[in-house]
Amino acid sequence: MGGHSLSDLDAVLAIGRRGSFRAAALDLGLSTSALSNAIAKLEGQLGVRLFNRTTRSVSLTEAGRRFVDQVSPALRDIHQALDAVRAEQETPSGTLRINTFAAAGREILGPLVLEFLRRFPGVRIDLVTEGRLVDIVTDGFDFGVRSQALVPTDMIAIPLGAPRRNAVVAAPAYLDTRSRPRVPADLLHHACVRTRLPNGALLRWQFEAEGQPLQIDVHGPITLDEASLARMAVHAGVGIGYFMESDVREDIAAGRLVRLLEDWTPPLSPLCLYYPSRRNPPAAFRVFVDLARELARASRR
Repeated sequence: MGGHSLSDLDAVLAIGRRGSFRAAALDLGLSTSALSNAIAKLEGQLGVRLFNRTTRSVSLTEAGRRFVDQVSPALRDIHQALDAVRAEQETPSGTLRINTFAAAGREILGPLVLEFLRRFPGVRIDLVTEGRLVDIVTDGFDFGVRSQALVPTDMIAIPLGAPRRNAVVAAPAYLDTRSRPRVPADLLHHACVRTRLPNGALLRWQFEAEGQPLQIDVHGPITLDEASLARMAVHAGVGIGYFMESDVREDIAAGRLVRLLEDWTPPLSPLCLYYPSRRNPPAAFRVFVDLARELARASRR
């Protein structure tokens, strides 16, 4: 490869894919300055500029676009060959990258990710949580974790547990001087802790009545965009909150929070680990899939 390392070529593709040195550096596990220096050195060796850089954006030059188009298939073949060799490993190693959203990350961290690290300490996990849906192949992830309904149809999917539920909760102190809501419409007469979604929209609380979906736009004194902050506000008696059941299950069991409107919150689709078909997956990839299937079997017992 004319003295150019595989990591240099991977870096060019990562920047082209992400449109950002900072985002590509995070994907590659490098500092932004180290990545910038590596690209500058590569461009100097090639004698051509691969990227147009401004203070606000990064884009491929025409030469850079041709370079990426020609190099991508060869790099894909090289990585497949490396995967084939790694598939012969007796001891799993390397890094697995997983994309999910924050609530799902909290659900899978203990039973899947940390359990995997206990069993296979030679493997590293890079878990990225974000609200937007991504193409895990294009963005360089090995796995995705999403609700079953959001898994792309061309992916292999493993359900990770039983159907999930939302939970409406309040602190006992909040309910001491107020009547409990009996139907979702009663929430309009209560202070609620509102949640802002990653796209900027306010979360509409979802319920179900006789098989028909029902949405409520709640009102309240505070709007937050992070579940742990919202739980703090609910614990403090600011108002009623709406969470994934898994996030407040221990609080309900301990009496720190009181569950409300339970009959109105139906099961949601389960989380799924999903991934594209691979001819020669590395050992780390294979044993992670095996553990996910083991977790899925245990949840059905």
